[in-house]
This record gives sequence, C-alpha cells and structure tokens, in this order.
Amino acid sequence: MKFYLLLTIWILLTFLTGCSKKEIGSHSETSQTHIIEIKQMKFVPSQIVVSPGDSIRWINRDIVAHNVAEEASTDWKSPDLKTGESFAIKIQKEQSYLCTLHPVMKGKIELKGD
Repeated sequence: MKFYLLLTIWILLTFLTGCSKKEIGSHSETSQTHIIEIKQMKFVPSQIVVSPGDSIRWINRDIVAHNVAEEASTDWKSPDLKTGESFAIKIQKEQSYLCTLHPVMKGKIELKGD
C-alpha cells in the first residue's frame, strides 16, 4: 500500500515538474507573426503592440501597389507590393512606418513593456 502511494506521488511530481518547465520554455521561446493588411489606402491596424522578436507581415489587399518603409531613417523598405503580395520583418524596436508611394499612409509599431 505504501509503495503505491509513493509511486503515485512520484508520478504526479514528475508530471507537474515537466509541465511547468515546458510551459515556461514555450512562452519565452515562442515568437508570433502579426498581420497588417493594406486596404482602402490604410494600414489595418495602423498601430500594433508586439514583443521584441515577433514578426510583422504586411499583406496588400488593395487594388493598387503599396510598399512599407521605416519612416525616420528608412532602415528597411519593402519592394512595391502588388495585390496579394506580402512583406515581413522581425521587430526589435519601436518604429513608425509609411508607404513611400502614398505618404499619407502611416503606421506605428510599439513594444510590449516587461
């Protein structure tokens, strides 16, 4: 009887320890890809909050070509995107962006606080 009780406790502790390590690891190692649609001459959503290391993919759903470029220093810029085409980057810092073909189209990327 004691043997089964000890075995049950050991199995539960092993299982619970394994689960908590897996959960911690999966949250810290997982990055997400966020989608921003380009439609009706707008970025939708125009503001987004992401974690460092996440990716953003812009998809052109409009009837005209657009691009996406970092606004302040143009550190990065997509090629012109035809309808249905997309462009993605990994995010490490907050930044504003725009469509250089249509400069009234602007968006902002913010980082989640710790």
